[in-house]
Amino acid sequence: MTTAGGDSVTLRFRGEEHAFPLVEGTEGELAIDIKDLRSRTGLITLDPGFANTGSCNSAITFIDGEKGILRYRGYPIDVLARHSSFLEVAWLLIHGELPSRDELDGFIDRVTHHTMLHQDFGRFFSALPKAAHPMPVCAAAVGALATFYQEPESEQKVQESIVRLIAKMPTIAAYSYKHSLGQPNMFPRNHLDYSSNFLRMMFATPCAEYEIDPVVAKTLDMLLVLHADHEQNCSTSTVRMVGSSKANLFASISSGISALWGSLHGGANQKVIVMLEQIAAEDGSADRFLQRAKDKDDTTRLMGFGHRVYKNYDPRAAILKEACSEVISRLGASSELLEIAMRLEEIVLADEYFIERRLYPNVDFYSGVIYKAIGFPVDMFTVLFAMGRLPGWIAQWLEMRRDPAFRIGRPRQVYTGATERGYDSKVGLRSAGAQV
Repeated sequence: MTTAGGDSVTLRFRGEEHAFPLVEGTEGELAIDIKDLRSRTGLITLDPGFANTGSCNSAITFIDGEKGILRYRGYPIDVLARHSSFLEVAWLLIHGELPSRDELDGFIDRVTHHTMLHQDFGRFFSALPKAAHPMPVCAAAVGALATFYQEPESEQKVQESIVRLIAKMPTIAAYSYKHSLGQPNMFPRNHLDYSSNFLRMMFATPCAEYEIDPVVAKTLDMLLVLHADHEQNCSTSTVRMVGSSKANLFASISSGISALWGSLHGGANQKVIVMLEQIAAEDGSADRFLQRAKDKDDTTRLMGFGHRVYKNYDPRAAILKEACSEVISRLGASSELLEIAMRLEEIVLADEYFIERRLYPNVDFYSGVIYKAIGFPVDMFTVLFAMGRLPGWIAQWLEMRRDPAFRIGRPRQVYTGATERGYDSKVGLRSAGAQV
């Protein structure tokens, strides 16, 4: 970030002028630096949802929603998705550069040998209801890691915590699923890669081996890459906000998982599957469904199209569209949902109603179809999102803690309640139902 050629923005307030510097990011983004606004003018800004507020400087992820661009540390998402592994991308996000061969091999080895959970975690899972949604289970389990690893926060210990989190998250996720089924947990296997290990822990049983399809494992790995970071979204901002109090890494990531669980954030791909299954159960007609979606008097909603940031085709959706057909063909799964999805996309991209509203497929549109084909239950979709987003959350937490401008997060507000009122002790006691 640099000052934009000495430019500034002037605010006129009560007969006085106040100049605030204009700063420019490396991709040409412009922002007004208002950190001194309140001290100089007594004013604050009001921005519900922080939709127009830059909360930090960050060198991790760049998004241009108008052009459909997503880059991690400068690398285009389509290049990383096609050529990198999830653990290589995790290293890139956390350390800022792609690893050397020796660095990547060492990282993979450390992650592989930290995948097991402490034996006492068995009691943790057994104490939870079997019907519990896996997201609060995962959030609680990640938070509980802080009780097992309570070392002082030296740089070495932070790096160890990072490895443990990335290593143990698939195990925690798989165990939460096995617990819901009443099946025994499957221990991780050190000879398997990250995604293959997770698939085996999810779907194998002690009675029979689970044959891992390398194409499916590679597609799952790519899905994790596509979800690895996405700038200052709700869950990432939550991780930063909690971490700004100097809460440890486990507690901060646990808060991010809880934020992601919200239906407006991480549950969109689940809603896509519900929509596609509804269309299939009715008459299979994407055309008739979209006619209802366009009717302002109808409650039917089109899911998986449009994005808070992207006003163009989500670059991640384009990659998944290619993978979708291959996985379904490979697994011999029903292609009905995919056929409906592709017909929906074809109609939406040619219909003026949707074109005017700039509704393009997003990453959730095809990811849910792939997860469904692999055999993941819909409750696990958001857990898979959390697994993918984990290195991004870690990178953001680290960047915030190392920022020279680091300070605890503390938003302001515009108070709209009652002004000062007198208090009648007799009336007050009666109205409160107080007992002496």
